[in-house]
Amino acid sequence: MAVLIALCSTLIVCNAIGADKPSLWSVQKLLASKKYVDLTHAFAPGIPRWPGFPDETRKTIYWYDKRPDTMGAGFFSELFTHVGQWGTHVDPPAHFVKGLRTVDQIDPKEMILPLVVIDVHREAATDPDYTLSLERIKKWEKDHGQIPGGAFVAMRTDWSKRWPDATKMENKDAQGVAHYPGWSLPVLKYLYEDRKITASGHETTDTDPGIATTKDDYSLETYILSTNHYQIELLTNLDQVPEAGAIVVASFPKPKDGSGFPARVFAIVP
Repeated sequence: MAVLIALCSTLIVCNAIGADKPSLWSVQKLLASKKYVDLTHAFAPGIPRWPGFPDETRKTIYWYDKRPDTMGAGFFSELFTHVGQWGTHVDPPAHFVKGLRTVDQIDPKEMILPLVVIDVHREAATDPDYTLSLERIKKWEKDHGQIPGGAFVAMRTDWSKRWPDATKMENKDAQGVAHYPGWSLPVLKYLYEDRKITASGHETTDTDPGIATTKDDYSLETYILSTNHYQIELLTNLDQVPEAGAIVVASFPKPKDGSGFPARVFAIVP
């Protein structure tokens, strides 16, 4: 919360100096002085993805010099073809629930949020089937105070260190069962219904643990999206962010009626 307190103090000073000319420039200067951590994977053909999705393709359609395989010359432009759920991406409610919000309907105010990081990377290293427990959430609140309303809660498992190896990300056994960590329903209900958070995110390809998705069980992701909230999947670098006190910016393009899209997510650290 330190960054938020500093922002509020800066705003008070700004208003006191010139109430007739409100400005956020001092806030920008404050934020520019902080550490920024990119929580986004760079995407490209061949990256880990949900097995039912096709790979990305890219084609250069304009190049600096004349080439026979392009549409023209003078500049560099590419044609990208990929699913919405590609790389670090946003899942809007409509991804799973017909009639709920699409990507373009997510309010920009929901993109700049207090960042809560639940660090369970040791548990995930010991047990790849680990699911986040309510006891672990209560421990976070004992250490840092109540999770603020409107927060973005990220589960740190360090699973992103397996990127971009799809085999290591899936972590399948000899029977073809995937083993990677996930959320739990009691935790999600507590966060969304009791603590009134805005969104959540994780480093794995799915909200649900691998042993569930192997059986086509996506009930946890269904729960989040059915509450008309969005989530971010395939985050990275959560090991570089404190458990409390940072701000997250989760930004993404605005495709009309979009079911998902690659996101650019970063943290501002106090």
